Amino acid sequence: MSAAGTGTGTAPPPRDPEEEALLADSVGVALLVVLDTLAPAERLAFVLHDMFAVPFDEIGPMLDRTPAAARQLASRARRRVRGGAPPATAPAEDLRRRRRIVAAFLAATRGGDFEALVSLLHPDVVLRADRAAIPTPEPVEVRGAAPVAQGAMAAAGRAQFTGPGLIDGAVGLVMAPLGRLRLLLSFTVAEGLITEIDVIADADRLAGVEVGVPAD
Repeated sequence: MSAAGTGTGTAPPPRDPEEEALLADSVGVALLVVLDTLAPAERLAFVLHDMFAVPFDEIGPMLDRTPAAARQLASRARRRVRGGAPPATAPAEDLRRRRRIVAAFLAATRGGDFEALVSLLHPDVVLRADRAAIPTPEPVEVRGAAPVAQGAMAAAGRAQFTGPGLIDGAVGLVMAPLGRLRLLLSFTVAEGLITEIDVIADADRLAGVEVGVPAD
């Protein structure tokens, strides 16, 4: 994953929270993150073909490649975008249900709806955050629906540039202001309630996670 702010040119003006939220919803935070990790030729082949329906016969000459080579570039990019296959043991309906729960968690956080957040959490839910997420000298562990919901409310500003994504094939949330990955939330769901949340912000941990785009 590439880091932000390494260039020497003038930084783009900051977006306000409403603009960040619109970007997260319309383009997809996870897609922005994944595109940033692709090689330029892979990114161009994928975007032109999969997003703008440009045929490979036209893409190939743009990249100084054959149409077949351009097709392979797009295929490699597509596998990265999908973020790996979901666990084989999880039925499709179960995956959709988890995605709805995670989407509801994000919506309640953005909207500041404390009661809605609590309703999504198991009474004994556990949130674990690494030292880079807060940051704190030691990892943080929070237990109980109300304390976890209060913590989510405190992070409502971050939620404006957070969107759904696949984290190693499982449904989660991706925080990426201006498309630069900063934090991941991995969820464990049982019987319709969130039982565990793992907050990942450490650079080494982020680099070891495969981020993908949920299927529509």
